[in-house]
Amino acid sequence: MPDDSPLIQSLRTAVAAAPADVPLRLHLAELLLDADRSDEAVAEAAVALQHAPGDAQARALMARAMGAPALSPAPPPSPPPSPEQPPRPRTGFDWKAAEDQVGDAVPPRFAETPVRADGQDDSGDADAWDVEGPGTVRLADVGGMQDVKDRMDAAFLAPLRNPELRKLYGKSLRGGLLLYGPPGCGKTFIARAVAGELGAAFLSVSVNDVLDMWIGNSERNMHEVFETARRQAPCVVFLDELDALGAKRSRTAHGGMRNVVNQLLTELDGIDSAANEGVFVLAATNVPWDVDNALRRPGRLDRTILVLPPDGPAREAILRYHLRDRPIENVDLGKLVKITDGLSGADLAHVCEAAAERALLDSVRTGTVRMINMKDLLAAANEVAPSAEPWFASARNVAMFANEGGMYDDLVAYLKKRRKL
Repeated sequence: MPDDSPLIQSLRTAVAAAPADVPLRLHLAELLLDADRSDEAVAEAAVALQHAPGDAQARALMARAMGAPALSPAPPPSPPPSPEQPPRPRTGFDWKAAEDQVGDAVPPRFAETPVRADGQDDSGDADAWDVEGPGTVRLADVGGMQDVKDRMDAAFLAPLRNPELRKLYGKSLRGGLLLYGPPGCGKTFIARAVAGELGAAFLSVSVNDVLDMWIGNSERNMHEVFETARRQAPCVVFLDELDALGAKRSRTAHGGMRNVVNQLLTELDGIDSAANEGVFVLAATNVPWDVDNALRRPGRLDRTILVLPPDGPAREAILRYHLRDRPIENVDLGKLVKITDGLSGADLAHVCEAAAERALLDSVRTGTVRMINMKDLLAAANEVAPSAEPWFASARNVAMFANEGGMYDDLVAYLKKRRKL
C-alpha cells in the first residue's frame, strides 16, 4: 500500500472512529481517487453504499472509481413516447458487475451457517451452555452444617456409593432437591460441593440464561439446558433463584413465564422413566413460598432442605478462609465466632473486609504499616447488622400461617429455638 499523505492518514483515523459517517468516508474516497488509488477508493465507496444504498454521491464516486463516466443528476422525466416513436433504450451503470468486482474487497455483511453434505448444519454440534467439569470442592469443605450434609448424603450420595443396594431397593440415580433459606448462607457453594462429591459436571442456570424476548425461545432454552445435562451425565443442574424461573403460575400475568414453568415441569418429569438418569437437579431460592406448587410435587423437587446462617464450626471455617491471606495478629477466633452468631457467610466475609480496610486506612494515616488485630475485627463485627433478619421477619408469617402439610417444620423449629416465633 502506498504511503498515505498526512491528510489521508487523518481521514482514515476519523473514519475508523465514525464508520457510519458517509460524507467523511466519501471525502476519503475522493482523495484516494485523486491519488490514483482507485482500488482503495472503490472499497471505501462500497462501504459507504452499504450504509447509504441510495446516496447519489456515493454512486457517482463508485462509477468514477470503476472507470465509468460520472453519473449526472437524473433528468426530469420525459413524456411517454408517441406511438410513432419507439422507446429509447435505458443507459446506466451496471451495479451488478460493480458488486461482483468489489466482492473480494468488501466483506459480506452477513455470514451464512455452513451446511454439511448430509444437509445438516453444524450450529448445534457444540453445547450452547457452559458446563463445568467435576470440581474439587467437597462437602468436607463446607464448615459445620452437619444436618444439611447428612440430608444431602441420604438424598444423593448414599445411593451412588452403594450401587448394589440402590438396585435392590429400586432407587434411581435421578432426583430433585430444593435448598431454601436466607440469602448469603452458602446454597450455591453446597450445590457445587454435591457435584464434587458425585464427580459430576456442574451446569448453573439462572433466569437470564433462559428468558428470551421472542415467543417460544425461552421454552427452547429450558429444553436445551436439560438436553445438555443428559448428554453430559452424570451432571448436576443448579437452578439458581428458582422463584424467578418457576414462579406460581396463578400469580403470573405474562403467558410466556407460564410456558417456561410448564416446560420446566416437563423436563423434570423426563420423556420417559430413564430420560433423566444421571441428571441431578438442585434448586435454590430465598422465597420457596413463591415457587409453583407443581414443582414441589413428588418426583420433581420433592425434597427440601433449609440452609440457615452458619453455626459455630461453620463460622470458624468461614473466618479462617477469609483471613488466610491477610496479615493478622493476636486474633481470638473463638471469641469472634461467639459475637458473630446470626451472621450469614456473606456477612462474615464483609467483617473481614471491613477489618482489613480499617487497618489499611490506619496505616495510611500513621505512615506505619500494621497488622489486622482483634480490635479491628470486633469493631467491624459490631458495625455489621445480620442481613438475614429481614428474611426471618417474612418467613415468620409463612411459618405461622402457611405451613400446609408441615412443609416448613424445620423453619418453625429453628424460629422457636431462636425465640423468634
